[in-house]
Amino acid sequence: MDLDAPDHPADHPGTPVRPDTPAGALSAWTVVVPGPFFGGFTYHFDPATGPIPAPGVRVRVPFGQSERVALVIEPTSSGEQETRPILEVLDEAPLLDAETLACLRWAAAYYHHPLGDVVFAALPKILRGERRLEVEALASTPAGREALRDGAARGERQREALEALAASTRPVPATRLGPAAVRRRLLEKGWADATRVTAPADWPAPAEPGSETAPALNAQQQEAVEALVSGADGFQAWLLHGVTGSGKTEVYLALIERELAAGRQVLVVVPEISLTPQLIDRFARRLAVRPAVLHSGLADGERLAAWRAVAAGTAGLVIGTRSAAFVPLARPGLIVVDEEHDAALKQQEGFLYHARDVLIWRARQLAIPILLGSATPSLESLRHAWAGRYRHLRLNQRATGARMPAIHCLDVRGQTMEAGLSPALFRAIERHLLDGGQVMLYLNRRGYAPSLLCHACGYVAGCPHCDAFLTWHRQIGRLRCHHCGFEQGVPADCPSCQAPLSVRGLGTEQLEDVLAARFPGFGIVRLDRDATAGKGVMAESLGRIARGEARLVVGTQMLVKGHDFPGVTLVGVVNADQALFASDFRGPERFAQSLLQVAGRAGRAERPGEVLVQTHDPDHPVLRRLLTEDYEAVMAAQLAEREQAELPPTRFAGLIRADAPQADTARAFLTKVAEELREHFGEELSVWGPVPAPLARRAGRYRFQLLLLARVRSTLHRALWQVDDSVGSRRLGGRLRWSIDVDPIDLA
Repeated sequence: MDLDAPDHPADHPGTPVRPDTPAGALSAWTVVVPGPFFGGFTYHFDPATGPIPAPGVRVRVPFGQSERVALVIEPTSSGEQETRPILEVLDEAPLLDAETLACLRWAAAYYHHPLGDVVFAALPKILRGERRLEVEALASTPAGREALRDGAARGERQREALEALAASTRPVPATRLGPAAVRRRLLEKGWADATRVTAPADWPAPAEPGSETAPALNAQQQEAVEALVSGADGFQAWLLHGVTGSGKTEVYLALIERELAAGRQVLVVVPEISLTPQLIDRFARRLAVRPAVLHSGLADGERLAAWRAVAAGTAGLVIGTRSAAFVPLARPGLIVVDEEHDAALKQQEGFLYHARDVLIWRARQLAIPILLGSATPSLESLRHAWAGRYRHLRLNQRATGARMPAIHCLDVRGQTMEAGLSPALFRAIERHLLDGGQVMLYLNRRGYAPSLLCHACGYVAGCPHCDAFLTWHRQIGRLRCHHCGFEQGVPADCPSCQAPLSVRGLGTEQLEDVLAARFPGFGIVRLDRDATAGKGVMAESLGRIARGEARLVVGTQMLVKGHDFPGVTLVGVVNADQALFASDFRGPERFAQSLLQVAGRAGRAERPGEVLVQTHDPDHPVLRRLLTEDYEAVMAAQLAEREQAELPPTRFAGLIRADAPQADTARAFLTKVAEELREHFGEELSVWGPVPAPLARRAGRYRFQLLLLARVRSTLHRALWQVDDSVGSRRLGGRLRWSIDVDPIDLA
């Protein structure tokens, strides 16, 4: 990569530098801007124009023929290069502290992503531009202090405002000094001067104290808490492996309460937005705090207020999704990652980081403990625990004393099926409903049917932009591609031969219709991305389930995301084969996780639970092992298979993807990359491919990928840096795009 090449040939934007440029004269600074630039740019600053910049503040700089907002990374030396000036410093104080900047720089290097994009993605959207964090403020004057001493300020509110100004060494935000009329009077009399200061990062106190009493911990929970407390000084990664319903959240709460009482902050990261309302409500009731919340569903102003309160330390508890991994912490004490196995913790577009792994790095950097919790830990985390790198804690009993549900296979070969349900499953549903239980059916396919088919000529409704069929969504009367978002109306008959069209396959909409017709009067709720898209719909649906108004629950992967449904006594897995025969080598691991997670929704209260799994392959080794052995034994067998095949986590992996409007363009690019890597690294590096991606065409672009595997992590990164340096921009001629995914979890 030619680091001196400008983004636009006619205009040199700045002087690019590597992130490891040595520190030098304080008149020159390294800044980063969003864009495909792996290092920073050197600019100089004239102290006569204003306050000197500091790492973590935004500045305005000339960039090409325009101006851009940049963020200062560090002081540097301009050497003999001619640099351009920083035009303006936009922040009074750093937005990002030294620890957070260090984490962002590590993450950009580890995941091979442009540093400017990484840094600006970590800021709330409002702060990615020139918006300033300033508000009107008042400062005390000698006349004001004299008026306070001699009693000239007679009004009670005037005296209170003057006392607040006199007690502060800095200007006081105007909103803290009473009504506007009082502030105007102080200015008119010369008792105060108007100025502007950075807006305070206040955080509201809870409306009422905690109303929920902590239950007594059982022996295993107490042992886990005591072990964590005794080892809480300094960095340590802990894996809390607790079966569904074992009370992992109570362990979290006991530890969080201790940290908050000691004046330290706690960061809790969950994989899904849908989990945050339940956690917020539960934590607020128990801990008498108002958690700061960070996720993509918030309005920009809400997210900014929460982010600033956490960064300033005024919010002690923060709950967020994966983007919260980069929030600055003023008083860090503990990090908790709930459902650490969940794939939603890995970003799948743009900056491809894994929040769990970033947080482990941060915990080590901050010298604080991190707790990873799951009923079905990832194979990577289990391997670390077995090797002693993580401390391993187990909760193998349900907190209520309820028994784990029995899991049984339903062999559906040769069975007469109705909407994908066997007679045995229908009988079980009826039995549990009549006994007063709730029934949950898991099918990880939304829509009414995966495709429309013509039996006469074989036509199948396909996406014109992807190698995929269009899913029929009957409730909205549309055919939709779940990969690129393309939609069209439903044809009245076959476009090819005008024969009638029929559905092929099963989706959650169809399952909902069949169950509602077969079991009227019991109430039904569907939990999938389509059914819960509206604001407040998810909360209302969960409320109906909790109140027993909906006795039938149908859903996709959403069902396995940690929800607590005490009334559920039967769980039916409608199509286990869909996951059992996945093309990804992680398919068996994900199947085991999904099955045990959804099975864990059954029998959590006093009624025993039952789980029925429909399959055409009841003798599948993974399924048989799940029925006869515990989860760790299943994962140990999976690890042995991975070791034999030399696949992650026994080797370090990087996936290079390329896509273009023409298949030959993407294939030729990766072929050249593969040849260079094989020649340079030999047996140190395994280079698999290039091959078409499992979904070879998406949104009109042909997709290929190259898998790199190495026994030594540094070898993998040297290979990826070589690709970065030799290729340069991630967007090349011919509209070719390419990317690097370090530690990929999805090969699709």
